[in-house]
Amino acid sequence: MKTVGLINFILSIAFTVCYLYQFIYLLAPIFKKSKPAASATILHRYGVLISARNESSVIANLIQNIREQNYPQDFVTIFVVADNCSDDTAIVARDTGAVVYERFNTLEVGKGYALDYLLTRISEDYAKDAFDGFFVFDADNLLDENYIAEMNKTFSQGHKIITSYRNSKNYDANWISAGYSLWFLRESQFLNNSRMLLGTSCAIGGTGFLMHRDIIEKNGGWKFHLLTEDIEFSVHSIINGERIAFCKNAVLYDEQPTEFKQSWRQRLRWAKGFLQVFQKYGAALTKAVFTRRSFSCYDILMIILPAIFLTMFSVLFNVVATIAGATLGYDVSSAVNSLIWTFINGYLLLFAIGLITLISEWKQIHCKAFYKIMYLFSFPIFEFTYIPIALAALFGKVEWKPIIHKEVKTLADVRGEIRKAG
Repeated sequence: MKTVGLINFILSIAFTVCYLYQFIYLLAPIFKKSKPAASATILHRYGVLISARNESSVIANLIQNIREQNYPQDFVTIFVVADNCSDDTAIVARDTGAVVYERFNTLEVGKGYALDYLLTRISEDYAKDAFDGFFVFDADNLLDENYIAEMNKTFSQGHKIITSYRNSKNYDANWISAGYSLWFLRESQFLNNSRMLLGTSCAIGGTGFLMHRDIIEKNGGWKFHLLTEDIEFSVHSIINGERIAFCKNAVLYDEQPTEFKQSWRQRLRWAKGFLQVFQKYGAALTKAVFTRRSFSCYDILMIILPAIFLTMFSVLFNVVATIAGATLGYDVSSAVNSLIWTFINGYLLLFAIGLITLISEWKQIHCKAFYKIMYLFSFPIFEFTYIPIALAALFGKVEWKPIIHKEVKTLADVRGEIRKAG
């Protein structure tokens, strides 16, 4: 059992060495303030890309929300790809003022294929320089009314890929939606914001980002079709020398799953997608870390080979050691104690991360104080559920499946809840 203790010690050292830099990320917003963006003097023309599959219940609110932006509407064209829809998403989107293309392809399934199709159709129907950049949103999103104006300021500074602050529409629905929400707030404030402050590259988080048309032309459209196409795009961009920027003042509201079955399916896809991206780009990222001394490549390498896999290996190792030792008649108390302390330390670490995020982003969280505090205690448990998910991703076959959205809210609804929450 001494070997068990040694291996656990090595794993803890490996974990600390890999992720110690993120402690600096926690401190960056405290000690380093962002420079105010200069007022944009250029009004850029933007295309808005929305991939929607059976989203008739929520897409009208997003389109209307975009039409109410504090940005000249003559400079914004909304495009929707109704992807393999069996409802009236296309009709609703057209009636609300979007340019709609319908796509029916059951062989190439996923948001990446839908975006590539949409960009191809736009290139056929519009001039090459019709748009300076393209936003990407999901149909369930809502935007702060100054979202495009704030992103335009950052875009006008010369940044070609920009991600935004990801908030949530339904934080207080239950412990699952709260778990997602708190993690995304942490990513916005203590990952992407810190990266922006420190001059390294950020990462795209699925929705709410802006690309210069040069990026699309350089890539030949949207050629990212792994299960996590956003991370694949981020990795590909960083490897090729692009720096992804962050616009903290551009706030996007996203709907989070509330059912564990749906959450499992979504996060299983993410976990499998991380593995796919690592398999495809891991060698190139590792090489860039040493040959180019690229911290951005190291940072995103730690994202696609996340801490959950080290934690999963540690838990599995101690479980196997305990069972094997007990079967052979050895004293397994050290393995049992190690397993217990792995969970205790993990809970305390995640609780601390959640607490720091909660304090920092208190005013951004859309619910009453009671729910903010209560769901802080369930946040580590939500993150622990990644352990079996990561294990299933290693050995199981995973396919892309759509997420059903039910939160039919306007921006006024969300803000009304904030005011009621005090």
